[in-house]
Amino acid sequence: MNSRTPANPVIHIPRAVRSPAFSPLYRQIKEQMLGALGSKEWTPGMMIPSETELAARFGVSQGTVRKAVDELAAENLLVRCQGKGTFVASHCDPRAFYRFLRLQPDDGCRQRTRSIPLSCAEIPAEAAVARALCLEVGTPVILLERLLDFGAQPVVFDQIFLAADVFSGLTLERLQQEERSLYSLLESGFGVRMIHAEERLRAVVEASAAQHLGLPGTSPLLLVERLTFTYGERPVEWRRGFYDTAQYHYRTVLS
Repeated sequence: MNSRTPANPVIHIPRAVRSPAFSPLYRQIKEQMLGALGSKEWTPGMMIPSETELAARFGVSQGTVRKAVDELAAENLLVRCQGKGTFVASHCDPRAFYRFLRLQPDDGCRQRTRSIPLSCAEIPAEAAVARALCLEVGTPVILLERLLDFGAQPVVFDQIFLAADVFSGLTLERLQQEERSLYSLLESGFGVRMIHAEERLRAVVEASAAQHLGLPGTSPLLLVERLTFTYGERPVEWRRGFYDTAQYHYRTVLS
């Protein structure tokens, strides 16, 4: 298998959109606030107007605004800080580092995670990548390959495809100089915030990925395919993460 030309990428199914006429008022206010976030009127780390100011702006009650803010906070788009105000969530916040990473050590002992960039190059999008990112085949994309170390042990080998028109100027040298998380770099350096992702998991045997992880070529790996979206439901990142789960597990919480 050619690890750079996956056959079955995650296919995004657009979320259902209800007519504003049938949306609760607070949901309509939420959509307008999302518009302010998407247009960069409110940028990561910025304090947004108070509930009183927002109520006056939108011509609704503070209670309606509060419900809209509550939903945005629950979706990790806003952060409430007691006594300070409400801020636009940022990947630069250490609490948001590796926000979508669900790999946990079996023994429960967390170790420092380190990103090790291996390569970064612009390539033409092949069919699978183009389909995932809603691009034309042959459109330039950036392929970033890296390892994630847990402690001193490589545990994840990532192949990350990014829309080149959005992240023009991203280089291996720049990645090697960074101490921030990848999403923090993409947010602060390119103005793109990753707001939600879809993942698909399967067990695979991938010799080239195993080699990067220092494992025998026949070692079983967990393949996590992630499609990540910015505002406006635009997919801007598709990655294939190969996880060594010999001493780790993928953890998620369902409710």
